[in-house]
Amino acid sequence: MPERLDRFIARANAAYYAGRDPYRDFTTAPEISQVFGELLGGWAAVVWTQMGRPDPVLLVEAGPGRGTLMRDALRVAARLPEFAAALRPHAIERSERLRAAQASLVPGLAFCRELGDLPPGPTILLANEFLDALPIRQFVRRDGFWAERFVEAGAFLEQPASTPFGPAPEGTILEHGEAALAWTASLAARLRREGGVALILDYGAAGGAGDTLQALRNGRPADPLAAPGDADLTSHVDFAALLEAARAAGAIGFGPVPQGEFLARLGLHARSEALARANPTRAADLRAAADRLANPARMGALFKAVAVAAPGAAIPPGFEP
Repeated sequence: MPERLDRFIARANAAYYAGRDPYRDFTTAPEISQVFGELLGGWAAVVWTQMGRPDPVLLVEAGPGRGTLMRDALRVAARLPEFAAALRPHAIERSERLRAAQASLVPGLAFCRELGDLPPGPTILLANEFLDALPIRQFVRRDGFWAERFVEAGAFLEQPASTPFGPAPEGTILEHGEAALAWTASLAARLRREGGVALILDYGAAGGAGDTLQALRNGRPADPLAAPGDADLTSHVDFAALLEAARAAGAIGFGPVPQGEFLARLGLHARSEALARANPTRAADLRAAADRLANPARMGALFKAVAVAAPGAAIPPGFEP
């Protein structure tokens, strides 16, 4: 029976993250350089000060992977005793296998399955490469009408669809990230109600794009419709739609800023150079990691940063005009 694409992706990724080590297939920014998590820890400390130094404050990571980002962020927080004492670290994670890895790396980390399961209170949330793994729907323009993509027997099946999209050239493909937009709206509502700021880093465009669905299996590009649960399925984030959803829910938004520019503003190169000088045997690797994160030809341009905040919040670090 045909399965709508977003439902296929949700089922496939749930199986993938429950049963496989995703880091056999891809590497995220926190795994590339410790500086990434350290910078985000410093970012959180500045945001906490801008918020009026609430105590307690939730420091939340959505989809923490191995827990590397949170570990590195908390290492920076430990140098600021009042900030460290106020923090209540939480992770939004469904996979029991990944929870075990995160708990081992970050002792005392509290877990929630969903954003809505977090306890009340002011919140600083970090989401790195989280939204790209959420399901999308795809629509195709055929013979002057829109069709929606379903999956059957490892192939796309198009069925007539009613959409809010207007006319477009024949063959145009549009993606609609319902899950990411709903999650962002819920986050915005929480920040408006409880106070706080969220930082989202992911890959994608300032607006929508065509067909961006992709799969990685054993570290290599693969057919996203083959062997569901055996590959990581992702798509590009539509940052313009994301910020629109946040604002519609009553929050304010900042960005997008290219990741390379954002990290440079936070001190990526200075911190990497300091580590390189202190660790000569690792100097080449540390400089190469900084280049990988910030170089526009690598991760620096495709990846972008946006922030969502409670009304009246100050401009977060890295988003200054």
